[in-house]
Amino acid sequence: MKVLLLKDPKEDDCGQDPYIRELGLYGLEATLIPVLSFEFWSLPSFLEKLSHPEGYGGLIFTSPRAVEAVELCLEKDNKTEVWRKSLQEKWNAKSVYVVGNATASLVNKIGLHTEGENCGNAEKLAEYICSIVTSNQRTQMSSSLLCWTRRRKAVKGRFWNLPEAPCTPLGLRLQERHRKGMCSERSSRCEEMRLGA
Repeated sequence: MKVLLLKDPKEDDCGQDPYIRELGLYGLEATLIPVLSFEFWSLPSFLEKLSHPEGYGGLIFTSPRAVEAVELCLEKDNKTEVWRKSLQEKWNAKSVYVVGNATASLVNKIGLHTEGENCGNAEKLAEYICSIVTSNQRTQMSSSLLCWTRRRKAVKGRFWNLPEAPCTPLGLRLQERHRKGMCSERSSRCEEMRLGA
């Protein structure tokens, strides 16, 4: 039997998409068709924020796309060396929270140490952060929140006394576009990557 998977391919340690491998174990032949493409907007504005870790209490990554935005910023403006020599260490002196092991793995690849990856979703990560950060620290903390709009609500509600920074748009936007011919209902949808100032 053949199976059609409408998703982006991801390689595991074996160099194969885990869905294809798992379905293959049951005699199913899987074909992957990526249905979305992504375009980041305003990366220079984001890079400016990323270049000044002293203005933030930490980072919160809620998706692999957020990590991709960091990588693109560093590659595009040849900041990889500056990242390795200076910025990476400064960000590692702060808390770097992530949702999920896949995102944690990608954040680790850019040299950052993570916590919270076992929480599983944005709401549980927010609960985790609130459980380890005191009320005073939360009031003083201004974290960069790198997440999809749909996850923002889950996180924002947990930081009730945190300054508005975690959900203030800083100009880094992600346009999610359905690939031509794959989705007739919607031709495109915009999501904003939200970062704290």
